[in-house]
Amino acid sequence: MYKRAMGLLLLGNLTFVLSFLCVREAGNVKMMAQPVGQLRLEQLDRMAEEREQAAYGCSELAASQGLGIMETAVSDQRVVKYELVEPDPVYDLSEEETEVLCRIVEAEAGSEDEEGRLLVANVVLNRVKSERFPSTVSDVVFQQSHGITQFSPVASGRYYKVEISRKTVEAVSRALSGEDISQGALFFASRKKADSTKMRWFDTKLTFLFEHGGHEFFK
Repeated sequence: MYKRAMGLLLLGNLTFVLSFLCVREAGNVKMMAQPVGQLRLEQLDRMAEEREQAAYGCSELAASQGLGIMETAVSDQRVVKYELVEPDPVYDLSEEETEVLCRIVEAEAGSEDEEGRLLVANVVLNRVKSERFPSTVSDVVFQQSHGITQFSPVASGRYYKVEISRKTVEAVSRALSGEDISQGALFFASRKKADSTKMRWFDTKLTFLFEHGGHEFFK
């Protein structure tokens, strides 16, 4: 009887000790888990903040370059939409006048690079600004002096047959936006295609500026 009682007492003490150790260990595990969980939350917050800053940085860059606008979605996620923002044109031409300029550029410089086309557009616009020539693109392009048409594609009819290319449209757009690389040129000619009499007039009456592609430019 005495041995049985002592056995039950020992068993109870052992159970109490084991329970105490389990509770203590669980507490330690909980204490250890808290910093890990907190660290994970901090990492997630930091990642979200970095994504937010990256999106905002992209939108700021786009806005600074005039390329796009930023919108905020319903989910509070930043969304960047890019839209081409064209600069205000320096020359405010009508649709008809713009087509005339594109056609003469295509007819005169359709085989040139974009700078060569830009130069022809520059010459036409330089004439519009000059007191020596008519004050509109159409009048400049169709001008006749002593019965001679100023631009040979108009006389030959090529002006009416060309198909305006994208490269020409881009060159004309650059010219209308104020880009001028012509050094003030008012004349150009292709020495290989022009007759010698006409080129002699260019050489003796005008000031040579430079050559680009198949054209020489004068003022």
